[in-house]
Amino acid sequence: MGYERLTADNAAILFIDHQTGLSNGVQDQSYPEYLTAVTALAELAKAYELPAVITTSAEDGPNGPVLPVVAQNLPDAPVIRRPGEINAWDNAEFVAAVKATGRKKLIIAGVSTDVCVALAALAARAAGYEVYAVIDASGTWNKLVQEIAVARMVKAGVEPMTWVAVAAELQGDWRADKGQELGRIMGTHLHFYGNLTASFAAAARATANA
Repeated sequence: MGYERLTADNAAILFIDHQTGLSNGVQDQSYPEYLTAVTALAELAKAYELPAVITTSAEDGPNGPVLPVVAQNLPDAPVIRRPGEINAWDNAEFVAAVKATGRKKLIIAGVSTDVCVALAALAARAAGYEVYAVIDASGTWNKLVQEIAVARMVKAGVEPMTWVAVAAELQGDWRADKGQELGRIMGTHLHFYGNLTASFAAAARATANA
């Protein structure tokens, strides 16, 4: 299969079970790292105006509501509240919302990586979609579980990515539209990049004042 880049015109993004209760169980990375990646991915979806679909399970129970960073960045995205289906793809309303985006490339993230992300990703692949799983914006109970989930998805043709890789691929060229907004997102959520831009700005000010 040839390489066709993710763009703002060919991709949609799915946030699966990024809920307050479930997120408390994320242990394969630190909670701040997880939340940073989820926040950055939601901001990317907003910046590049990607069609987005959000889904939750047992929202009124222990799984809790959607993380505020997702809901606040994507207020117009449909939120599919599943009454019982573990695999989001088993919910007809969710599948209809995905089809309504008109996109065949699906960027997926969620909790947990081995269940909510993997099961939906496998089902979407079987339905003919190209699927990209954003692993750092997803989470599960330990690193071994994450590794097994990624291996299973890769075997089925799902491409694992990080939020920074998604950002870079969507942008393509810093000179293109959204370059400054991407710089802001990366400067805010990517530690070394924030330091890099701060150092550059400080050096520029020093030169200007010399």
